Amino acid sequence: MTAFGNVLAATGPIYLLILAGFLCVRLRVFDATQVRVLGRFATLVALPALLLRALASRPLGEILSPRFLMAYAAGSLAALALGFVWARRVRREGVTKAAVMGMGMSGSNSAFVGYPIASQLLGPTAGVALALVMLVENLLMIPLALSVADSGGGSGSVLRRLASLAHAMVRNPLVVAIAVGLTVSALDLPVPAVLHQTINIVAGSASPLALFAIGGALVGLKPGGMLADVAAITLGKLVLHPLMVLLALTLLPPGDAQLAKAALVYACVPMMSVYAVLAQKYQLEGLCAAALLAAMTLSFLTINLWLAWV
Repeated sequence: MTAFGNVLAATGPIYLLILAGFLCVRLRVFDATQVRVLGRFATLVALPALLLRALASRPLGEILSPRFLMAYAAGSLAALALGFVWARRVRREGVTKAAVMGMGMSGSNSAFVGYPIASQLLGPTAGVALALVMLVENLLMIPLALSVADSGGGSGSVLRRLASLAHAMVRNPLVVAIAVGLTVSALDLPVPAVLHQTINIVAGSASPLALFAIGGALVGLKPGGMLADVAAITLGKLVLHPLMVLLALTLLPPGDAQLAKAALVYACVPMMSVYAVLAQKYQLEGLCAAALLAAMTLSFLTINLWLAWV
């Protein structure tokens, strides 16, 4: 099988599951509320179990890769900055909208689209890389983009906004799972066999449930009326972000070729599925939902091209 065929074999099932979710909601086998419950279970229960399993099962020295963290953060920051500057200078948008557009260009759906693809291609490395990517996304990229967006509206003090973000992160099950997993790894704590098997079972449900829920959430989204901005966000996410991460990896190679490829996998997937939810506060959810739909549609082509190329 050719390199492109291998990549297609790994990504094909991902998009078939998304299509299944879309068709089940479109044909009213499930309604939108039921699909949201599946997505909520995947986010709050299954994905934390997956992260805990990936981190607790390896020595800390195999997990932490400062060069990986720096390269992925640098590439993501570059994409955010370029998207923000483009929106401000070329589109003449305000600070808030420019920040939201930049967030869409630099924040990946690493857990629900990136991980299933990476696990097919890279095996156990995918889980470790996911935890590192989510540290960058949850502790740096999302708080930074939202802080800049808030500054455009002048709502509340900077300290109050930062405190609110910190409080939300501490309560985030994904962040808690990463912290617990790193602690177990650092202290080399034994995990009882029964608990380990339970975590394995729950973690195994994360990808199929999440992909099905993503497909269901796409029903009813319409990209009309904002085509220029939608196109910019979509191209920024599917082309600019992976390009910036690839450049950063060239300058700061992590030393592990598998980790480097994982970084590109996570960078080239569409934006996070909660993109439109985060934008509701700024009345930009329509634009963000349309960009998410466009990116999900085009990403089948762009992801396969990126991965076949490298």
